[in-house]
Amino acid sequence: MPELSESQARAIMADFHDDPQRLIAILLDIQEASGANRVEKKSALLVSETLGVPLTRIYEILTFYSMFSLAPRGKYLVEACESAPCHFDGGETTLSHLADILGVSPGETTADGLFTLEKSACFGACGHGGAFKIGDEAYRGGSRNQIASVIRSYRENSPRLREGLAWLY
Repeated sequence: MPELSESQARAIMADFHDDPQRLIAILLDIQEASGANRVEKKSALLVSETLGVPLTRIYEILTFYSMFSLAPRGKYLVEACESAPCHFDGGETTLSHLADILGVSPGETTADGLFTLEKSACFGACGHGGAFKIGDEAYRGGSRNQIASVIRSYRENSPRLREGLAWLY
């Protein structure tokens, strides 16, 4: 998988006018452009040098916020909510369905590199127990077939197939 080049990282920072106040947005864009859904050490170092932000501060952000990763992840991050409301309203079943459909355990990436399954802190869908997210789209936990349809829509890169499946937001 190709790595993010220095010129690509510099272009992302330039889009934000090399503004250290936009550090999180810059790191998110670098992660998205990386091809491995992560922020590499060389990119973190370049951001530190370019923006004048201490490298320790960058790593504080990268390790504090669950949306960032230092390790390679799949194209799509699948997050199953493990908050108390979701736990008591079908969260374990949703996680079990996701793991079964994807063929991976939490923290693992599918062999095709498309999906990484992770447990997540609350993302504000407490009224829709067993919620999960793929990227920025949130879904209500449902039957195994409903969840399989959502996963299939991403496998087939079919936003049209996804229509009507995003139950939240």
